[in-house]
Amino acid sequence: MAATPTTPRSARLLVGLLAGSGALHFLRPAGFDAIVPRSLPGTRRGWTYASGVAELAVAVAVAVPATRRRGALAAAGLFAAVFPANVKMAYDWRGRPAQQRAAAYARLPLQAPLIGWALKVSRDARR
Repeated sequence: MAATPTTPRSARLLVGLLAGSGALHFLRPAGFDAIVPRSLPGTRRGWTYASGVAELAVAVAVAVPATRRRGALAAAGLFAAVFPANVKMAYDWRGRPAQQRAAAYARLPLQAPLIGWALKVSRDARR
C-alpha cells in the first residue's frame, strides 16, 4: 500500500525500506535463509517467508495514518527481533573477503538507528 501524499517523508521512507526488504524475502529468499539462526524451530524458508510477511504488514501499518503509531512501534520491535540474524551473518561471514565482512559487521550497529528511526516515526504520528 502506498503512503498518502500527506504522509511525512520519514514515514514514507520507512514504509519503502520495510516494503522493499519484505519483498526481497520472496524474490531472493536464499540470502535470508542463510542467516536464520539454526536454533529456531521449523524450516529456514518458513522463517524467511514469515519475516517477509511481517515486514510487509508493518509497512502497510506505517503507511496508513490511523495505524502509523502502532505500526512504527512494530517496526522498532521487528528491527530488534532480526538482530540475532545479523549476528549470525557477521559470525558466518568472518572468513569472507574484507568488503563482505565489513558489510556484515556494519549491519550490527545499524539496528540501533533503525530502531530509533521507527520510534521517532511513532512519536511523530501522535502529533
